[in-house]
Amino acid sequence: MKQLSSIHTGCGIGLKPCHYEEILQRKPELSFLEIHPENYMVEGGLQLYYLEKIRHHYPISMHGVGMSLGSAQGVDDQHLDKLCHLVKNTSPALVSEHLSWSHGQGAYFNDLLPLPYTEESLQLLKSNIHKVQDKLQRNILVENPSTYITFANDELSEQAFLRTLCEQTGCKLLLDINNVFVSTSNHQQDPRAYLAQYPFEYVEEIHLAGHSVYPLVDTKTIRIDDHGSEICDDVWQLFSEFFPNCKTAIPVLIEWDTNPPELDVLLQQAETAKKILHNSFR
Repeated sequence: MKQLSSIHTGCGIGLKPCHYEEILQRKPELSFLEIHPENYMVEGGLQLYYLEKIRHHYPISMHGVGMSLGSAQGVDDQHLDKLCHLVKNTSPALVSEHLSWSHGQGAYFNDLLPLPYTEESLQLLKSNIHKVQDKLQRNILVENPSTYITFANDELSEQAFLRTLCEQTGCKLLLDINNVFVSTSNHQQDPRAYLAQYPFEYVEEIHLAGHSVYPLVDTKTIRIDDHGSEICDDVWQLFSEFFPNCKTAIPVLIEWDTNPPELDVLLQQAETAKKILHNSFR
């Protein structure tokens, strides 16, 4: 069977084990499927069995959560070797990671921890990204984070930091519009002002997801990027405003990682994104 290894445009969803059989049986109209490679870095088993079947019907995007590009101890060689093996065997259309760190001094955290936007962080990330790209023999995409704090010693804006990272490493960007809304809301900033300064020329994938709102003291709230619900109206609105300014169509992914719903719910969210794409480029 022919391997599908490119994504031109359109909308995809995250591939979850609860949907393996249904996707193979129904083959819904999707442009691609996205996986977390850490779930497939194994020697065998059902995950690889289904991935091998499904990748002949859909292009695959790999969205890593464990590379820890921002770790001061560098990228874990064993993790990178396993990712490289999976990439060679699967031929994904895109490989992406987060602008974050999750391990250091032998400790591993089940979270994507933020970095200060300083020259020191920039040099560290450049070194780690070069190592990953040299090993994979391809450019990767880096995703803007959802954040809950800011650093007093920031030297660059997030947008300028990402632009410089792309210019100096050749990496591209995965723009998560939900993350933009979550971060700017938590920091009492304007998401449209943020996007007005974003380096769109490097964006090669878009993420849309749901989030939760939790109460704090004094009637304040915090938004948590948990990928566990439908996309809210504010994020849809940002998305619809963003795309008319794009010169080319960009693949869009619907993320739902926590307690994934029935497949039809994800397909309905994907259909909404398709309609916005169609209205933007007709």
